[in-house]
Amino acid sequence: MQTEFTDSPYRLDLLDSLSEVSPEQWDALLPGHAGPFLRHAFLCTLEETKCVGANTGWQAAHLIAKDHENQIVGAIPLYLKQHSYGEFVFDWAWAEAYHQLGKSYYPKVLSAIPFTPVQGARILVKEGEQQKVIQELLIAGLKNIALENDLSSVHILFPSEKEIQLLEDNDFMLRDSVQFHWQNQGYKDFEQFLEALNKKRRKNIRHERSQVQSEQIEFEHIPGEESTPEDWKFFYDCYAQTYFEHHSSPYLNLEFFLKLSKVMPKHLHLIIASQGDKRIASSLLVVDKAESKAYGRYWGALKYIPCLHFETAYYQALEYCISEGIQTFEGGAQGEHKMARGFLPKTLQSAHWLANAQFSQAVKHYLARERAGMAAYVDELAEHSPLKSNTVLP
Repeated sequence: MQTEFTDSPYRLDLLDSLSEVSPEQWDALLPGHAGPFLRHAFLCTLEETKCVGANTGWQAAHLIAKDHENQIVGAIPLYLKQHSYGEFVFDWAWAEAYHQLGKSYYPKVLSAIPFTPVQGARILVKEGEQQKVIQELLIAGLKNIALENDLSSVHILFPSEKEIQLLEDNDFMLRDSVQFHWQNQGYKDFEQFLEALNKKRRKNIRHERSQVQSEQIEFEHIPGEESTPEDWKFFYDCYAQTYFEHHSSPYLNLEFFLKLSKVMPKHLHLIIASQGDKRIASSLLVVDKAESKAYGRYWGALKYIPCLHFETAYYQALEYCISEGIQTFEGGAQGEHKMARGFLPKTLQSAHWLANAQFSQAVKHYLARERAGMAAYVDELAEHSPLKSNTVLP
């Protein structure tokens, strides 16, 4: 697709592969706080290793804005989705209701980081006097894609807070969701973190850690720069096992992790658990030291040991964050059980535009009710904070 806008110095293209854009061109559009998941290396690796693309239900269709000199001035990472897997914002009920109207909900237009529920910029434009103009152009382009191709909807998952108002001004409806994040309050060690928790939570964590210690489990922390193919092969076996246990198939393949460890090693950190001389479990952190954030991505174990999940995926990760002075640890989507481990709820938003006016109005009413329910849910969670009542958050 190529779209010219009257009286505009810009045009829009759709690209079916990010390889058509150089890493320098793409990354130059990212804000300074963009994080690792928006980088060309991450998104392109997903495509090159066929984790997205043909037969995955994630068809790349990246929206690019160019000026009259054919220079890229803006972009939106974009996919045509044939299903709603791997998104972490659930619209299955919308799809069913749309089907009842005699219409096809899929494919839909989606801007998101595949399989990665993290907040960040989605409408990528360099800061400058034309930034708002190009952003508006890209948003108009999203709607045109849906209208010109008779597609049901456009969804932008977990956009940055700066983009929320822009999207709402362009008739996108907002939807709330809750994640659980851990905040480092300058803890000098894990014990000081425990002292910030109420007695019940502190006792529970010590009990869980003692269960793992009694099994003679040792942990190895491997920075991405020091990791080997053997480390990643073991990690992948653990990662895949988690999916198999839930009677599902992994979204990502071994080739993806091997390649990612080569193209962006400084953002990766492996935690591997061993019992005696045998490795038995592993978890992966994606690290953004520039923004002082770590993201818990995947975990798995080849042997069941009580509380090994909590130790490998949470407590070892928190010890790493404390030792490295990392401010925020995002443990992934959902999971009220994280609150018992010192995490607190955070409300994030996604933006949605539906082509059918009647259906859009119905969803708008639904979202208003859902938002009220979500607010009540967050208030209820706050009453069960794991922190002492006198703890001051940053």
